[in-house]
Amino acid sequence: MQESKRYCLDAQRGVSLSGLIFVLAVVGCIAVFAMKVFPTFMEYRAIQSAIVAAKDTRGTIVEMKDSFNKHADIDRIDSITAKDLVFSNDNGQQQISYAYKKIIPIIANVSLMIDYSGTTDKSGKVAIDPEAAIK
Repeated sequence: MQESKRYCLDAQRGVSLSGLIFVLAVVGCIAVFAMKVFPTFMEYRAIQSAIVAAKDTRGTIVEMKDSFNKHADIDRIDSITAKDLVFSNDNGQQQISYAYKKIIPIIANVSLMIDYSGTTDKSGKVAIDPEAAIK
């Protein structure tokens, strides 16, 4: 006695072509978006490590700016320069802060603006440059 297997010809399995095209379009859009945002995030991380290294020199403000400029040359940091850094003195320790905006063109007249800021202060409080506040 053999069991006969019945196959239902009406049941469809798998992904339709239109469904596949839709999924690939969504994945493609996310990939393009990620490829445009990821370099700015990596630059932000490079800036953060550069200000930490500059603070570790424990020198004067000029020496810390020189250290930052050296790291900026090595890491190809273009968004800010040593002139954009804000130096403050908290409890006898020199702190370095920065803030900048990065505008990323997405499609035609659509852009994404990201506000990046960072500091070496453990509290996370970013010092505000009075000249930058006016602009």
